[in-house]
Parts: sequence; structure tokens; C-alpha cells
Amino acid sequence: MKNFKQFAFLAVTILMLMSVFAGCTPAGQATDNKSAQAQSYATRFKIATTTSLNDTGLWDYLKPVFEKKFSTALDVVAAGTGAALDYGKRGDVDAVTVHDPAAEAQFISDGYGINKRSFAFNYFIVVGPAADPAGIKGLSPEDAFKKIYAGGMADATKVKFVSRGDNSGTYAKEKLIWQAAGFTYTTVEKSGKWYVEAGKGMGPSLVMASEQGAYILTDVSTFLAYGSKLNLVPVVESGQIFLNVYDAIAINPAKVATAKMLPMANNFINWLISDDVQNLIATYGVDKYGKPLFNPMKGGGCKDPGCPKVEDYTVPVK
Repeated sequence: MKNFKQFAFLAVTILMLMSVFAGCTPAGQATDNKSAQAQSYATRFKIATTTSLNDTGLWDYLKPVFEKKFSTALDVVAAGTGAALDYGKRGDVDAVTVHDPAAEAQFISDGYGINKRSFAFNYFIVVGPAADPAGIKGLSPEDAFKKIYAGGMADATKVKFVSRGDNSGTYAKEKLIWQAAGFTYTTVEKSGKWYVEAGKGMGPSLVMASEQGAYILTDVSTFLAYGSKLNLVPVVESGQIFLNVYDAIAINPAKVATAKMLPMANNFINWLISDDVQNLIATYGVDKYGKPLFNPMKGGGCKDPGCPKVEDYTVPVK
């Protein structure tokens, strides 16, 4: 009898262990159906993306569509544009989606990127405390920056500005506005405690500005997505310099030996500029915010003089 009980206990234990190992997943690995399906794909395609496209949830929205169409798992790494381009240079990803025209042009000129296409746009805005201590409401971006600088220099306890400070496309745009306002950026950067460098993505930087009662340059989409968490309001919302265009670029295997998925990268770019996905972008956020978080490039939506020409042709897949 004793031996039988021991045998039964051992048998039950073995069955339990087999059940656990058959159904468990490693720590940190998602167990939902979508993630399990993505893990089952034999092919994995990797992109590095600017934080605004990720923080707004756009990739969560588009990713399942891509994976279903191409039977390929899409791995998304969110970083500032500078870091995203560095991922591309190292061959850690197969394509990038970024928004810094000057950095992109250099990236392509150096041979790292090919087949660039613009697929979406929005605008930057300056947000800040409702009291608007610097008095910049309704000014041009350049004049607003001048007043923020003057206010911060006069009293850093009343007027503060939070900068991304992270080599992102937003940070590049901020430096461009300071330059257009007549400042040398190094002068601004070292001018005092009123100027705070966050070194974070767009969402966390917005939260930091809200906590400090500071002004900040942000893309309008991330501001809308984070709005309920913030004690900030739009104070400067128009200006040609605020145009913000998002581009997709394939990594060039002729330059980066580890970039081995050019056909899929070109599939990805063609997919982004396809009518179906452009329509998805045009509707994303409408149900929650009353307007799309991003605007599609197709359909003539970008009327700004600074808009790039829309590429209506696809990228050869080879």
C-alpha cells in the first residue's frame, strides 16, 4: 500500500510538471493570442521608430495588420530619431521610421539608407501652464522662444522650458527654432536653471514638463494622447516651422552587412504608403479625439509649402 501511494504521488507530480512545462512561457514573454501568433512566425522584421509614433499607440494599431498580411512578426524598437538611425547604421534593424529631414539626408548620403518615402505628417506645438507666465499665447514659434528665453533668464522659478535633449527629431526641431529666433543653441543650453534637458522620450518629457510647470515643444499627436495626464495647454499652435513629416527608410545591405531583409523592408515601405494603410492612418484616433492623430501623405492632405512631394509609386521589391 505504501509503495502504491508513493507511485501515485510520483505519477501525479510528473503529470503536473508536464502540464506546467507544456503551458508556461518564460518570464517577461507575452501570453496573449496576438503575441503568441507573432512568436509563431518564422520570419521577424525589425524597425526602429521615433517615440511619437510609438507613444501614441500607432504601431500597436498597425502592427497586427502588417503581421497578418506578410506572415511576419514585426519587432518595434522605440527611440529618438538619432538613436533610431544609429540602430540602422549598426544593422540592428531592417528599416527606420523617423522625422528629422537633415539627419535623414545625411543617413542616406552616407549610404546607410535607401528607398525613403514619406508616409504621415503632423505639426509641432508649444504647450505650457495655463497661466502662460512668459506671455507667449498666439505668438509665432520664433517670437515665443525669444520671450521664453527672456522670462527664464529674468526668473527661473516662474518660466521654465523642458527640452527633449536626446538627439531626437523633436530636439532637432527645437534647436532649429532657437536658431530661427536668433540664438546660438549652446548659449541657450548653458543659460541657466530655467532650461531643463529631460533626456527622455516625448511622453515622459511631457509628464516632466507638467510636473515642473514648464513649457515644452511637442508633436501634437503625443500631446493629445497624453493630454489627460497633463496640466499643460497649447499656447503656440501655428507656424511654418512646425511642420513634422514622418519618413520610412530601408537599411542598405550594400553598406550594412547585417541588413539582410531588403525585400521585406521594401514590402514594409510599400505597405505604409498603400491606400489601405494610408486610410488606416487617416482614421486613427478619430473615435477618441475627434480627429486623426496623424495625417496621411496621400490624398493631398499636406498643403504646407514645406511638404515633400508625395511619392505615389512603390519601391521595387528585389
